Amino acid sequence: MKLHWIDVTILVVYLVGIAVIGFLLKRKASKNLKAYLLGGNELPWYMLSLSNAHGMFDISGTMWLVTVLFVYGLKSVWLPWLWPTFNQIFLMVYLSQWLRRSNVNTGAQWIETRFGRGLGSRLSHTIVVVFALIGCLSFLAYGFVGLGKFIASFIPWNVVSPYVPFTVAEEYVPHLYGIAFTLVAISYTILGGMSGIVWADLVQYAVMTIAAFIIGGIAMHELAGKTLAVPLGWDHPFFGWRLNLDWTGIINEVNEKINEDQFSLFTIIMMLMLFKGVFASAAGPAPNYDMQKVLATRSPAEAAKMSGFVSLVLLPVRYVMVTGFAVLGLLYFDRLNLRAGGRLDFEQVMPSAVNEFVPVGLMGMLIAGLLAAFLGSFSGTLNAAQAYIVNDLYLKYLKPHASNREISLINYTVGVTVVVVSIVFGFFAKDVNTLLQLIVSALLGSYIAANVFKWYWWRFNGQGYFWGMVAGLVPALYLSWAFSGVLALYLFPVFFACSLVGCLIGTYATKPTDDETLMRFYRSVRPWGFWKPIHDKVVAIDPEFRPNTHFGRDMVNVVVGTIWQTSLVLLPIYVVLLRLVPGLLALGLAVLTSWILKINWLDHLEDDDPVAIGELA
Repeated sequence: MKLHWIDVTILVVYLVGIAVIGFLLKRKASKNLKAYLLGGNELPWYMLSLSNAHGMFDISGTMWLVTVLFVYGLKSVWLPWLWPTFNQIFLMVYLSQWLRRSNVNTGAQWIETRFGRGLGSRLSHTIVVVFALIGCLSFLAYGFVGLGKFIASFIPWNVVSPYVPFTVAEEYVPHLYGIAFTLVAISYTILGGMSGIVWADLVQYAVMTIAAFIIGGIAMHELAGKTLAVPLGWDHPFFGWRLNLDWTGIINEVNEKINEDQFSLFTIIMMLMLFKGVFASAAGPAPNYDMQKVLATRSPAEAAKMSGFVSLVLLPVRYVMVTGFAVLGLLYFDRLNLRAGGRLDFEQVMPSAVNEFVPVGLMGMLIAGLLAAFLGSFSGTLNAAQAYIVNDLYLKYLKPHASNREISLINYTVGVTVVVVSIVFGFFAKDVNTLLQLIVSALLGSYIAANVFKWYWWRFNGQGYFWGMVAGLVPALYLSWAFSGVLALYLFPVFFACSLVGCLIGTYATKPTDDETLMRFYRSVRPWGFWKPIHDKVVAIDPEFRPNTHFGRDMVNVVVGTIWQTSLVLLPIYVVLLRLVPGLLALGLAVLTSWILKINWLDHLEDDDPVAIGELA
């Protein structure tokens, strides 16, 4: 244990300060449901963007990014497309505006604006709530496992065990630590609601940024005048049919890690990631904290700005930290303690590097920043879970006229219950990567087809949505368990095909959604796609109506935006690696694509915000 009393003091002050925010904002959050779940739609877009970026800077994801950069080098910049990270570009360009025009509190409530209030809508609403809760619980367990593994590197159990009246098996020590620090996130999330989360995230983002530049600076200082011992091809992002990274004679165990990850056929991996990623991005945000931040904005234009700003404030800071840890791990691999549970665990690179290289005082700040990353992700996801249970189950089916006091009490009860269940989930998780693959391939594989159709095809109805989700979700959960040794990404086409068949059968076996609902949705959201029959009916009533003809412009902006986002990843990596020429090229690419987006996206935002659904007569 290397924590000095100065580091402990910094951590205690930080944790107490964050918890206090929840108590200070408790009264504001308890005014009504919208104030609790969405901050009353009064929070500025840039605050929500910083909060959203901070929520994505989760500790488990950062540990994973450090691991893949350590192992795969610059080729790892493509692996976050598993999520896919470029879904933020689709949101920025057009989907955040479409979503925000709905004026609802959750993604499940949005279903009524698209499918009306018939049986199909009720079934769709139910399956979205189920999916959202499974997703939220998985994300919470994912962050919970990563935090525990990180803390266990600094506070060995043999230091703590004399002071506790029970024994804990070595493999469950991280889970115990996860429980302890989860209690802090509970305080400001459950009491302060969305406003508490956003204000806490702003403080935590500042701490996290300082921590990132500390570790990046240490790595650059250590690297100066030295050469990294890495295989040929590690230092550039280009690839062929196979990965072709051979660590033999450098760190032999890394070859075993590559085989375990099943990423050797890299071109196939890229094709699958693009196939899944484009459809997943076109489907819009999954019902989690990202969607809630979009719905919390003041207007559709601000929703678009919020989503775009996320990449700008998240990626450079995050990758300064990620690259710093990876560089230190490569330089001093022999000095790091990467053994956990009796095996070599490359997810220990980040916490081991902190333990080995960060001095007293700075360590407290750095650990606070990484804890901030966990707490931000955890709190945002917890808020989303509360939203679906309270808004879409309790108020919709059990007690629609509950008082504000009753709503506050049920919010607190639901929050605690969700945390307890997610902790139970975490105890069954093998590691961070196991949960990551479940989330990005199994769950999203079942979600995508139905949620693409809902935006772009008028004939798609609530029954099609329900059966599409069920037909994808059940096989996804079963096959992910039955073929646990197979990379989940390889199974994605199966999940997608099952969901697609369910969508088509459910849609054509039942009647279309009523014209009034479809016309209202089309007039307010103004999506492009296959909407001609509805467009003709709207124009017959309102000859002045103009359709959305910006498909071409939006697609150009998606491509340019994805290049822009990738340049924001490459730039900090090259800076920390002290690679001047590639760094300047990445900077030039970032500037060029920023200019194109400014004139082809940002300058057009204010011209395209029709009245929201909730305001239509």
